[in-house]
Amino acid sequence: MSEHTDTHGLQRYDVVAVGGGAAGLSAALVLGRSRRRTLVVDAGEPRNAPAAHMQGYLSRDGMSPAEFLEVGRREIAAYGVEWTAGRVTEAVREGETGDFAVTVDDGRRVLARRLVVTTGLVDELPAIDGVAERWGREVLHCPYCHGWEVRDRAFGVIAHPVFGAHQALIVSHWSPDVILFLHTAGPLSDEQSAQVAAAGIEVVTGEVAGLAVEDDRFTGVRMTDGRVVERDVLFVGTRTTPRDALLAALGAETRETPLGPFVAVDETGRTSVPGVWAAGNAIGAQEQVINAASGGYRAGVTINMELIMEDLDRKVAAAGRPVISADS
Repeated sequence: MSEHTDTHGLQRYDVVAVGGGAAGLSAALVLGRSRRRTLVVDAGEPRNAPAAHMQGYLSRDGMSPAEFLEVGRREIAAYGVEWTAGRVTEAVREGETGDFAVTVDDGRRVLARRLVVTTGLVDELPAIDGVAERWGREVLHCPYCHGWEVRDRAFGVIAHPVFGAHQALIVSHWSPDVILFLHTAGPLSDEQSAQVAAAGIEVVTGEVAGLAVEDDRFTGVRMTDGRVVERDVLFVGTRTTPRDALLAALGAETRETPLGPFVAVDETGRTSVPGVWAAGNAIGAQEQVINAASGGYRAGVTINMELIMEDLDRKVAAAGRPVISADS
């Protein structure tokens, strides 16, 4: 048995990062530079995969998401961090050591002293014909991600069933030509009606049947009554569902948000489960790439500090000296 295996021959890591997006790679980079034996298990399902470019990340503005991840994997490898493709199906705390026994869908099992869960979320698109096919092209959701690239073009916005005209009001800053399609959202509140009028946004009532596409280019919104309203770009809100099955199985507490429940974490990403951190879109729908990377960094630093102190406490106890807690 080596220092990196247990009595059953299982590989033992300081940290396993479940998810290899911006948050998981950032945590792994910090941990690798901290001389922590780290494994990243990546299911290969980044939220921004349909986008050709990512924006708003200082020094990486305009880089493709695929290139960003490729560079990140090269960087963590330089510090000895291991990366593997796969999906973690289970993580169970071992009673004897307190480690987590982590199972990957290819049958591999490893042990980890700490976990960072960065499994992201799934965007559920409106059930409108053509939206899924144009997602990430002319069908968009975030003006901070795409607004500059489509500025001053003819925008359409599908009203959100909960937030109504909110998205249309925001994107009107990027274009003076905005049409709000109420679709199935119902009438606007008096406050939003006044704001829509002040922003010069046209409102179209009636249900949307689908998108008009010509020569593989979105050209307009097709209504159920047969009308086609010409547009260049369509903004839609999504229903976001975190990939939190692993966190739920571990017993992590959640918090309610306007977009549904997400795992509750402190400012470092620590969950309610001892030894488990979470970061990126697993903790919130509005975590952009740069936020996710920052969250992973904070988690990595905190985990390393906790492991340092844990190891020192064990050495002190082994030496027969009393362990002095921070509260003493």
